[in-house]
Amino acid sequence: MCFIPRLRRLLAAGTAACALLAAPAVAAAQTIQVVTEATPWTYLEGGRVAGPATEIVTTALQRAGLTDTSINLYPWARAYDLALKEPHTLIFLIARTPAREAQFKWVGEFMKIDYHFYRLKTQADVVVGRLDDARRYTVGVTRDDLRHQYLQQRGFSKLVVSAHNMDNFRKLIAGQVQLMPMPEDDALALCREARFDCAGLEKVHTLADMSTGIHAAYSLATPDAVVDRTRQAFDKLRADGTVRRLMTLRR
Repeated sequence: MCFIPRLRRLLAAGTAACALLAAPAVAAAQTIQVVTEATPWTYLEGGRVAGPATEIVTTALQRAGLTDTSINLYPWARAYDLALKEPHTLIFLIARTPAREAQFKWVGEFMKIDYHFYRLKTQADVVVGRLDDARRYTVGVTRDDLRHQYLQQRGFSKLVVSAHNMDNFRKLIAGQVQLMPMPEDDALALCREARFDCAGLEKVHTLADMSTGIHAAYSLATPDAVVDRTRQAFDKLRADGTVRRLMTLRR
């Protein structure tokens, strides 16, 4: 009886098994590039990216065994472009929309948000009873953000595009734009940062069909092993209440 074919089969099987076991470790050895923008939940503090959402992502990555990471704060358009094109890239906080569904590997949801049009209370002549009414006014949006894409797709022609939310907010309070779509938490945080009394803002219309969840997501070129491990860690943080606790802002 010849044992050579059997030996070859055993060696081949052993090699394949080792490869499977090693795949997560190999994937984990690659530096994970984490990108986000300035928000009430993500900001620079002492020269490092901090904030509640950053803490959630950092904890999830550590629990997933992915400790070789680099977290950077960029203008949204830059962060979004990196996550579309670069492997081993994790982006947060990103709205999960049908148009984006197949563009990323989704990890987990931080919270649901609603968007509203805000105006200066002194601009009582800016009246928005329905979405079409807003077309008459200049609207400040952040480049390639969900709000920019949403209004652009609906034919808004008076969009004033900026790199940062704060740029839009300064234009709003200076009267350079008449409307700005944002969640309530963003409005409160921007008022604090700009030292503007939020009593001077007025919510005039809710963009009901824009309500969505904000997530963490990997670029498509990121290995599934990395995505799965991060998703499992994130799910545990949601299950034990950590995500909800940290994402509840102190106003």
